[in-house]
Amino acid sequence: MVSESPEAIVAISDPSEVDKQHHNPGDRISAWIGNLFAWIFPILMVAICAQVVLRTLGRSEIGPGNQAWLDDFQWWLYGAAVLVGIAYAITTNSHVRVDIFYDNFSREKKSRIDAIALTWFMLPFVILCWDVTLDYAITSVIADEGSDSPNGLHNLWMLKLFMNFSFLLMAFATWSAYVRCLRRITCPHLWKQLLFAFPSTMFAVNLAIYYSIWWFLYLTRAEGVESREIGRSPIFGRVEVIAWDIKYTIILSLIATVLVIGIARLCARKNAVEAAN
Repeated sequence: MVSESPEAIVAISDPSEVDKQHHNPGDRISAWIGNLFAWIFPILMVAICAQVVLRTLGRSEIGPGNQAWLDDFQWWLYGAAVLVGIAYAITTNSHVRVDIFYDNFSREKKSRIDAIALTWFMLPFVILCWDVTLDYAITSVIADEGSDSPNGLHNLWMLKLFMNFSFLLMAFATWSAYVRCLRRITCPHLWKQLLFAFPSTMFAVNLAIYYSIWWFLYLTRAEGVESREIGRSPIFGRVEVIAWDIKYTIILSLIATVLVIGIARLCARKNAVEAAN
């Protein structure tokens, strides 16, 4: 019988304890939140068992028609736990990894692969999900959306708003894990963090520029102009570059991203000179 290593046992019981000494403050915050939300699962198990018992009794006053709130409650719990669990899995590297080569790589090579995967693939996807679900959540809040069933849990907008916030937590966990990986390769100055994560940096800058312009135009719009018309403003138009149509906001984002990285580089050099003197 092959005995498992202590680290393998810990990885199953509490993945956040593995390599904990190398966790940065962001990692520790993400792991703490994940461990806190893990207590949802015992509550979820009790809710599921309670529903099974109630359905088995078959009494009219607690029949299926009056259990809609319990159905909704289970989905609320499960949704919250899973969304936070994704951030926890990113921090602890406990997600499913289907790979036959990665385990045999050196620690530095693993860090390089993780850094690229986190900021060139994972983080842009998370930022996109946050952007898409933002309007989804705001619309639900404005409509005061509730359950489809009269006996269900209402204020469904709370769950949808939480879903949008959860993507911010995922982005926070992804960036923290990325900085930890970068630290194993080089000194993670801010300019290096931004440069090596260029797609994510530019995506975030693009959203900041887009929403800043949109809200400026919205707050200064003429009377009678609807919000849907703001998106048709010339600033949100496109320009033809060779064989591509590129949005003006994308060009602004590229320029702004280069400037941000350049300023961060100059600040790092200035701090290094002052420290040397």
